[in-house]
Amino acid sequence: METPVVELVDCSPFLCSFQHNKAAVKLKEDMKKLMLLQQPLAKLKETNPGKVFGVSLLDLQLQGQTKDKIPSVVWHMVEYLKENGLMQEGLFRVNGNVKVVERLRLKFEQGEHVALVGNADVTSVASLLKLFLRELPDGVITSSLHQQLMNHYQGGCNQQDRIHAVKGALKQLPEPNYYLLKYLCHFLTEVSKFQNENKMTIYNLATVFGPNIFQ
Repeated sequence: METPVVELVDCSPFLCSFQHNKAAVKLKEDMKKLMLLQQPLAKLKETNPGKVFGVSLLDLQLQGQTKDKIPSVVWHMVEYLKENGLMQEGLFRVNGNVKVVERLRLKFEQGEHVALVGNADVTSVASLLKLFLRELPDGVITSSLHQQLMNHYQGGCNQQDRIHAVKGALKQLPEPNYYLLKYLCHFLTEVSKFQNENKMTIYNLATVFGPNIFQ
């Protein structure tokens, strides 16, 4: 079966914005708070073979921790945000409660059923989603493609040739990465449709997600 194509109408704003905003975003991200989440899980990661954070997408697939070819933890968080967070002002820009994020992460790592409705809030789930992406061993868009993609955006070719080149580059992604990228692009495009309420345009979302998708 032919692999479906990630549409550049969905993804190109994220790729382009990453080129211009990566350094600025890293300064704005509240990294100190989220880095604290790694400490309580150091021993757990050594002993828990079913962990989901900091694990490659291929390993999650082999462990059966996927739903519709998407990591189950991502699917559950995105579905929750679709139902509860699309109109939340500052979605993904405002950091969640660190203790809530840590508690949710521990539950996912321990293989517990996590009922997000009633046990979480929108900003904390959004922060947990970013944390999952940031901790992927080689990012959603793997490091081997970074320079190639940057060259396409910095080159002198016209827009149509650039789109064609980027499509070709994205087809080189491993299948689990490709499906997750497609899923995220469609979801974030949906988020941007509510920009009047959530104040998150496609470029605001790109600014936040660039460093989490590219590592």
